[in-house]
Amino acid sequence: MDIATQTEVLLRILGYETWTLAGTTATVICFENAAVIGFVHVFPSADDLLTCWQESQNVALSRHGPALRAAGAKAWNVYSVFLTEEQAPTQQRAIERIEEDFTLTRKIARAGVRTQDDLEHTLLPLAAVRAKPLISETDFEDRLRARLKDVSPDALTAFLGTTAAEEVARILAEKA
Repeated sequence: MDIATQTEVLLRILGYETWTLAGTTATVICFENAAVIGFVHVFPSADDLLTCWQESQNVALSRHGPALRAAGAKAWNVYSVFLTEEQAPTQQRAIERIEEDFTLTRKIARAGVRTQDDLEHTLLPLAAVRAKPLISETDFEDRLRARLKDVSPDALTAFLGTTAAEEVARILAEKA
């Protein structure tokens, strides 16, 4: 899998603008939306990731320094993502430890990113929450009736129907 290309595609689906940073040792995909700025660094090996992540991060930050200083509150949401396709079980803990370094940026670091699912799972912290409960009108009415057991059935029927608000208030006052 071409991690850089798939990362750029996924970030665009997630609503980010993306562009490639030229002239760096690792492939760097820059991304930004209204709230977040970040850089995805793709390394050919786990060894390269471990030895070059700080330098790669510093290069990306220095090249975008003026824009970051002008970003206001967004400058607090800068991410550095460090990825490699190489499986590296013996180096896994060292790679994970990069995320514990809170200097300059928030960090995501992963080895073994080989599939689209791996990439989506890795970039999940950058995705907006997308939960939209679907409640049909009848489901809504049934749920409301179940929750308002203490309200008289006449008042509830009037409230859920086309009865004027004043009439619903009168019914509620009579039943109280």
